[in-house]
Amino acid sequence: MFSAIASPRAARPDVVWRSVVVSNPAKLRRDHFSLIVEQVECARVPFEDIAVIVLNHREITLTHPVLSACGEYGISLFSTGDNHQPNGVFTAFLPHTRATRILRLQLAVSRPTAKRAWAEMVRAKIANQARCLRLADMNGFERLASLQRRVRSGDPEGMEALAAAHYFPNLFGPGFDRHQASWTNASLNYGYAVLRGAITRGIVAHGMLPSIGLFHASEQNAFNLADDLIEPFRPIVDLHVATEAQTISTEAMNLTSRDKIGLVGLLNVDVRMPTGEMTVLSAIEFATESLKRVLEGEAPDTLQLPTLIGLRHHPIERT
Repeated sequence: MFSAIASPRAARPDVVWRSVVVSNPAKLRRDHFSLIVEQVECARVPFEDIAVIVLNHREITLTHPVLSACGEYGISLFSTGDNHQPNGVFTAFLPHTRATRILRLQLAVSRPTAKRAWAEMVRAKIANQARCLRLADMNGFERLASLQRRVRSGDPEGMEALAAAHYFPNLFGPGFDRHQASWTNASLNYGYAVLRGAITRGIVAHGMLPSIGLFHASEQNAFNLADDLIEPFRPIVDLHVATEAQTISTEAMNLTSRDKIGLVGLLNVDVRMPTGEMTVLSAIEFATESLKRVLEGEAPDTLQLPTLIGLRHHPIERT
């Protein structure tokens, strides 16, 4: 199975990005400026139109020129493991012309600025969790709104953790545990991994190093900054999974190809940003750009973060 999900670009809505998902045996090769997916039938997608490629089968081969093109065009390429969960991501190597200057800004960011920026991300996350409960017609959103108002710089009282402890049981049921083996957790993990890779792509494209976070700071994590910025985006995955779970058997454990395509397709769902409604992919571009400006000296409350508005896919006009 080959799927190419279209999403309009932030700067040019007349040009689309595609998320390419390959779920059957295939060979991927480069033909000048296009990706060729060889299966029973061949598909051709211009590299400049691609944002994300997901390799979701053990019998997929690809050539070095394909990897090189991913680096040239800033494409995030995901591999998946035996459990079909993303286990690796290939990103471009420092393509930004001012990468060294921005890296120095990352290393020199003050603790007050980092703590205030983290608080903005936590507030936006909890606000979106409350919206997710409302949209899913679940109880408990009033409690989340209260916790959001109590978030202070650096979140020293741990409002994020308190919100999570309240949020997940209300969304998925009182017995829900994020560590249990289930279709719901497999879906959440897959969706979060795709988001994490797309955010890493945006971070690298804007000259920042993903391993240097504002709040997350593990020496064993190459994606600390992505794990900061992903927080307000997570409820998009949560709402999708909660909606789909209503049609899934309680005994189901593994994700189908349809499930995975739907989760990758969340990159094309509309969210509200300060500049208007746009896809998640476009919102990531605006969010990472605003984060770079914070590093350059703008106030943390100027961060542009998404507001959850539902699961509507952005309409693509074709001529």
